[in-house]
Amino acid sequence: MSSADLTLTLPAAADTQAAAKALASVLRAGDLLLLIGELGAGKTTFTQGLGEGLGVRGGIISPTFVLARVHPSLVGGPELVHVDAYRLGSAGELEDLDLADTMDRAVTVVEWGRDRAEGLADSRLELELIRPVGGALAHGAPAPWESEELEDDVVERTLTVRAIGPRWDAEARAALAAALGV
Repeated sequence: MSSADLTLTLPAAADTQAAAKALASVLRAGDLLLLIGELGAGKTTFTQGLGEGLGVRGGIISPTFVLARVHPSLVGGPELVHVDAYRLGSAGELEDLDLADTMDRAVTVVEWGRDRAEGLADSRLELELIRPVGGALAHGAPAPWESEELEDDVVERTLTVRAIGPRWDAEARAALAAALGV
């Protein structure tokens, strides 16, 4: 990990969404965010908070089957383009989505973007969400990832933010850290 990485502990889904909403305050059209994390880590939950912070039309759900969804701004800001690259085998398949056509007017979020979406822009934020796996459970109780109620509400996550490229110079990194409270 680089000393420039920012790390936050997010005790619950509401905290994940609040961090994303705060992050939205420093984003602008053209920004690329790669969301990294295992299934159930909170990537879509994060994107929901980001959408709220950007003031885009709601209804943010995982675009797993449609691959990409565009959420227009309701407040005159950038759109949110939400992409799920999980089923894509390569960066070439991602290029087929023509994201370059929306990059200049949108904040683009790519779930499962590692090793696929880095080439979309010179600068990016890599946001890695990690949630613990396992742990002690009461006999017969569902694991957090097996229960809709537990999955997003009570599972602590760690968020690590890496700012890469010229867009994220010292001033922009300072604004990022301030927005996230770290």
